Amino acid sequence: MYRLDQKLARIRAGKYTRNDFIIADAKDGDMGPSITSCGPRRAKDGTWSRHYTRPEFLENIRAVVEQDIVDIMLTSASNMEALIDMGVYRGSAVKPAIRANDTTDVWVCRGATYSQQASRPFRSASLSRVATGTIDPAPGAPITGTDLGLYSITFNNDLDRDYQALEAFGVFREDAARNNFKYFLEVFNPNVDSKIAPETVPHYVNDVLMRCIAGVTKADRPQFLKIPFNGAKAMEELASYDPSVIVGVLGGGAGTTRDCFELLHQAERFGARVALFGRKINLAEDPLAMVRFMREVASGNISPAEAVKAYHAALAEDGITPIREFAKDNEVTEAVLKPEQSK
Repeated sequence: MYRLDQKLARIRAGKYTRNDFIIADAKDGDMGPSITSCGPRRAKDGTWSRHYTRPEFLENIRAVVEQDIVDIMLTSASNMEALIDMGVYRGSAVKPAIRANDTTDVWVCRGATYSQQASRPFRSASLSRVATGTIDPAPGAPITGTDLGLYSITFNNDLDRDYQALEAFGVFREDAARNNFKYFLEVFNPNVDSKIAPETVPHYVNDVLMRCIAGVTKADRPQFLKIPFNGAKAMEELASYDPSVIVGVLGGGAGTTRDCFELLHQAERFGARVALFGRKINLAEDPLAMVRFMREVASGNISPAEAVKAYHAALAEDGITPIREFAKDNEVTEAVLKPEQSK
């Protein structure tokens, strides 16, 4: 059994402790920004002249999996296939997952304006291809696929677009059922002007998220949810509404190191049990150190401020020049985090 399955079982049984908090690394950017999503290939002095190539990116993913701290590694289906061929998941407790759809609001390629237009559903991954082979192997046995993926929806308070998105979600659930495929559900904030007052948007997102699964029975429900952190009140409202639903938070932009740890701390404090961070890990000076201290914060072993200090100490020990000096990197810059920031 993967570590993820063990944690989900304890959470569902009401036996959650902070050590059960689930951390996922989102390395699925090739289905959105594509080439630039691999991140800048930085030297230790912070300089860089190009992005990582796909083979280099796959090796970076290997390093995170072999570190054995994250619980889920989310990639595109093609990169999961390559990682399996490389033997990365052999005997690993880290669960591979794929981005199961790639709606147009994640198409943020250079020069493109797709993401500035109302989201439309789209799906390129084949569940029947991904889900073939041994899904829950014995220890040390090879795997050839996965039974877990991320499905995302963006609601924009647009009847036609939102109806189309829900229809596509229904088709996906039918496909998932045919292929014994499980999923977690991501709902973004509106990606265009929704004509909803900014202070109401967090509650709109909560409402449409729960409405879209209200008619879905247990067999077809998501394993957990993933939403933006829209503040303590909205997170607490969603997490407490239905104890049978596990709520997670997405990472958003890179921000400061303090933003990363503060988001993790606040999300857990107000009811989230999962964090799926992409850029906050991938764009860090030292992704492995970032993941290590994320786990310490999630488990309650250190505060966000202490984690920033420890992270900078680790960079100094390895001779890595930080992107920001410590004082700046220890600032909370994301407005949604400021009202509840820790001491």
